[in-house]
Amino acid sequence: MDAFYASVEQRDRPELRGQPVVVGGRPEERGVVAAASYEARAFGVRSALSMAKAVRLCPTLTIVRPAFKKYRAVSAQVFDLFRTVTPLVEPLSLDEAYLDVTENAWGEQLASQVARQLKRQILKATGLTASAGVAPNKFIAKIASGWRKPDGLTVVPHERVEAFLKRLPVEALWGVGPVTGKRLRAHGVLKLVDIRSVDDDLFRRLVGKKAVLFRRLAYGDDDRPVVPNRAAKSCGSENTYASNLVDLERIRKEVDQLARRAASWLEDKHLWARTVTVKVRYSDFTTVTRSQTGALPTRDAAAIAERAVGLLGRTDAGARPIRLLGTSVHNLTDTNQPPGLKTAGMLQLWDTPAGSPDIRS
Repeated sequence: MDAFYASVEQRDRPELRGQPVVVGGRPEERGVVAAASYEARAFGVRSALSMAKAVRLCPTLTIVRPAFKKYRAVSAQVFDLFRTVTPLVEPLSLDEAYLDVTENAWGEQLASQVARQLKRQILKATGLTASAGVAPNKFIAKIASGWRKPDGLTVVPHERVEAFLKRLPVEALWGVGPVTGKRLRAHGVLKLVDIRSVDDDLFRRLVGKKAVLFRRLAYGDDDRPVVPNRAAKSCGSENTYASNLVDLERIRKEVDQLARRAASWLEDKHLWARTVTVKVRYSDFTTVTRSQTGALPTRDAAAIAERAVGLLGRTDAGARPIRLLGTSVHNLTDTNQPPGLKTAGMLQLWDTPAGSPDIRS
């Protein structure tokens, strides 16, 4: 979906259409941008940017508080449309998914036609635009979906994969952020395909254990299937505070509440967790995580909260000002029996964003 949260708000509030709009927290509360309209993006405003910086970049910005219940309802409409075409739908977030349409309910031979029809249906049902990437595998399709946003459709058939790969910067790889990208560029790795000629030992030193995967992707090799209905790997929530927290009792109460929220999620999903993790970000942006794994899975709110609060003792909480706290539960299972019986599959719930000429559309 295109600028999903912001587009929903512009759809529902006509006065916001054509205006720079962001969804997120307030700048005075250290809020961050959850979504930015394309009008806001023209000023350099992007997801995950601090709201204070976003306002500096665009003083006329309209800030809208998130309405996740509404976004989930629209997302459900879109995913229902997906599943009328194929059962092979793998959600990535509320507004993004992989679909395997090799076989589809419409009997359509061309995936590009499936994408066009789905885009029309989404627009008719929700009033919102979506962008699609059509390709032989997940890696290429994911990049192609962001190639001509908004309302884009980019098709990369088998015979054009190599031409497409040669146009991509090295940062197109998942996991290559600004730091890794800068490190690779310093060694002359500017394009994705440049990875192919880097010495193995040097490449491992530059990117670590992802070296083998990155090398494969540099050749467009991605054999991962579309996996529908993946189970959750973890659940977590976090708060950024308008004023730094210094009082240890207040910090403990905040962590207790966040932990109980995770326990409530486990209850709703009929899951148990063995691992509890606490995340602490100090006022200087140094971030630490502390985890504890129990012998038995649990979803007892009091027990999870007690473990989370106890983990604060392994941080500098109370001694250093804190701007963010988070808790999460991991090692999920659908039974409260000891490990070794039946465990759930994996996926993380904390969220992230997506990104321009066509190969064939």
